[in-house]
Amino acid sequence: MAHLLHIDSSPLATGSTSKALGQIFRRVWAEEQPQDTVAYRDLGLNPVPYLEEAGIHSQFIPEHARTPEQSAARALRDELAAELVAADTVLLGAPIYNWTVPAQLKTWIDQVTVAGSVLAFGDAPKPLADRPVTILLAYGGDFRPGSEDEKYDYLGPYLRTLFEHTLGMKATIISAHLTIAGKAPGLDHLVDVAAESLKQAEQEVEEQARKLATQF
Repeated sequence: MAHLLHIDSSPLATGSTSKALGQIFRRVWAEEQPQDTVAYRDLGLNPVPYLEEAGIHSQFIPEHARTPEQSAARALRDELAAELVAADTVLLGAPIYNWTVPAQLKTWIDQVTVAGSVLAFGDAPKPLADRPVTILLAYGGDFRPGSEDEKYDYLGPYLRTLFEHTLGMKATIISAHLTIAGKAPGLDHLVDVAAESLKQAEQEVEEQARKLATQF
């Protein structure tokens, strides 16, 4: 039996492409792995607080010497880290905001990368090494390979660097592009391209969920 951690970061309660893709994954996962457990965290609707001074210093101060503020900040970080470490696989949904990750997701990343339990230094083994993470991305514009804006994509490459290089996980990234075509001015001519991108992403999500389910 596997344990899935599902994290959404879009602030939208409805109409979110990344959340919709996540629900496709969850539907297929439940079909293939009905006995598995799932933990869900919606960072958009229930954001975690910013990492502040107390949380940073708590990493370098012995537990007995921490102030009440530092202890409370560390307790939150440990809770988030334990939630991540407990997962056999991770599902993450994110939209691109101003070229990169939304603030809610960046805040979670800052809080959860706790030295020792999640983050390893030097030659120490990485606690999350080789665990699969499926990353579902929604791009309002066109960041597809070969597009004019591909070089300005600081969402997918950033998350791959974090999860693969820093944490040692195995990342699979699936993206839907032009999600605001037909909504934003000047993009009506790209509605068909957007629909095709979304259709392809939905198919890839289904395939990834089924493929991943066979590994557990």
